[in-house]
Amino acid sequence: MRVHIATDHAGMELSAHLIERLRGTGYEVIDHGPLAYDAEDDYPGFCINAAQAVVIDQQAGREALGIILGGSGNGEQMAANKVRGVRAALAWNLETAKLARQHNDANVVAVGGRQHSVEEAALIIEAFLTEPFSEAERHNRRIGQIAAYESTGSVTL
Repeated sequence: MRVHIATDHAGMELSAHLIERLRGTGYEVIDHGPLAYDAEDDYPGFCINAAQAVVIDQQAGREALGIILGGSGNGEQMAANKVRGVRAALAWNLETAKLARQHNDANVVAVGGRQHSVEEAALIIEAFLTEPFSEAERHNRRIGQIAAYESTGSVTL
């Protein structure tokens, strides 16, 4: 599986750890930056680029997911969710990471680097990456409604 990762300055230590750990377990990791620490960096571009890459890979039939990191993960999730086709979930424990995949077929996970130890965050992300989508009809229907809104701007009730 290909994993696209992006961060801001608050997640750089975690990002470096994850890149090494995930590559060591066989994931193909693409780092969307930043490449150097800058306390004044702006995360939206990094996160949007990673999210776009996930969608491009998935549309091409490649198995791919994304990881976006920040201090809280909130802004990073918001930025990624602006990309058509992205379902980014903020995960703060193992259960939210698993449910994001099981119920929402989330393709990007956001984690707050300042909210968890490196090891705890790594376990949350591993849970996200390894959990399959349930394929349940109700979940597919709901995801379809979100995708329809993205395309048409109309809400289906």
